[in-house]
Amino acid sequence: MPTTLFRRAAQADVAAIVALLGEDPISAARQAGIQVGPEAYVQAYQAIDADPNQLLAVAEEEGEIVGTLQLTFIPGLSRGGAWRGQIEAVHVSSARRGSGVGAAFLRWAIETCRARGCKLVQLTTDKRRVDAHRFYERLGFEGSHLGYKIKLD
Repeated sequence: MPTTLFRRAAQADVAAIVALLGEDPISAARQAGIQVGPEAYVQAYQAIDADPNQLLAVAEEEGEIVGTLQLTFIPGLSRGGAWRGQIEAVHVSSARRGSGVGAAFLRWAIETCRARGCKLVQLTTDKRRVDAHRFYERLGFEGSHLGYKIKLD
């Protein structure tokens, strides 16, 4: 079993992260019809990396990127002024699903939020990802809210 390293993504990881997003059918469908060059992803990475309340992370095994997620640290007035961690864009390589990498990555993300002083960790997941729902529940997440989105052009 290879050793997995969880770390902040580097700009050199962007192509591998985009490839991970593309191997997922739901994520790929969201990208359908969007024509952008690699510079758009590099600019997005640079904006994320420059923001102290953002952490784009990767899971790496033997030099290969096998997972990614993004953490956002959100200050708020509710819960006594508590910070919360928002986990988004969780993807693990299809070849590594079921190996424990995803669970270890989420535990790492939760501990990273705890180290930043967060009192709550939350995430959203597509309603169609039934297996992911079970996965998150096994890790202790509760389906406590209903989320809404609106697409802006």
